[in-house]
Amino acid sequence: MKKIFLYSLPLWLAFACSPTEKQPIVEDSMPPETQIIEIPMPDSVLRHVVLFGFKESSKPEDIQKIVDAFKELPSKISEIKDFEWGTNSSPEGLNQGLTHAFMVTFHSDADRDTYLPHPAHKEFVDILGPHLDKVTVLDYWTKP
Repeated sequence: MKKIFLYSLPLWLAFACSPTEKQPIVEDSMPPETQIIEIPMPDSVLRHVVLFGFKESSKPEDIQKIVDAFKELPSKISEIKDFEWGTNSSPEGLNQGLTHAFMVTFHSDADRDTYLPHPAHKEFVDILGPHLDKVTVLDYWTKP
């Protein structure tokens, strides 16, 4: 019994003394330009949800141009921390003419407030404007 205790003591001490704080993960086997570093996410993020309905006169290629322009914003505006989009697929029929959903994630109100008047965002709005029939925007802070 004493042997088990003596052999397990160093393991227990190593575990007890290890840091409990989350450390960035770096894959040493990868070249430096492709190493993966884990960046901690805040406890809560600001979601900017945008729902569009387009004019009946808008052609599919017009709508695709708008989607492509929106998808480019994260590469032009560093305050955007995440981006996703999709089209309505609900069988409920409650979308009220809104067909496209976009979710932009920010880490602060200040990031969102920088995004709204940003020249790249204004350029996107200029592309969108002639085709927009309906829009709903909702911002919220996530909760666990």
